[in-house]
Amino acid sequence: MKLLATRGAILGVLAMIVIVTVSNVAVQIPINDWLTWGALTYPVSFLVTDLTNRALGARAARQVVYAGFAVAVVLSVVAAGPRIAAASGLAFLLAQLLDIAIFGRLRRAAWWQAPLVSSITASALDTILFFSLAFAGTGLPWTTWALGDYGVKLTLALVMLIPFRALMSRTGPARLDLRV
Repeated sequence: MKLLATRGAILGVLAMIVIVTVSNVAVQIPINDWLTWGALTYPVSFLVTDLTNRALGARAARQVVYAGFAVAVVLSVVAAGPRIAAASGLAFLLAQLLDIAIFGRLRRAAWWQAPLVSSITASALDTILFFSLAFAGTGLPWTTWALGDYGVKLTLALVMLIPFRALMSRTGPARLDLRV
């Protein structure tokens, strides 16, 4: 079990680093006045957190978030600039920790409730913090990007239930680690 936990945590950290770094570059590329490419990549981070939380518990999920956060912020400074990196780092950290806390409270509910409610709620916090810190005062249509981004996050929170359910059996039994 220790090897599985270590392997799972390492995969989670690597996934977070890739997702956050790619998203911080992609968020600067608009699709239209309502969306950026980052809206399509970033929500996968909640799937990673929720799978880690389900399989390894809240403590391991927090460790994945902290490690992914640290490396992704450094890479994002280089790839996306300091303002995007700082906004992303703060929004990511607070939203992911909120996701873990909500997931922990709902983990004994129906299999879909914890990932759906935690992702929807944490996505709202992430969207508000990130877009206001990253783009306020820039003249870019950040408020419409934020609305479009949150709409995509809501949709993807539902869609991500499919891989969540499919991967639950591969990640091992649901942990009853109620520490949040």
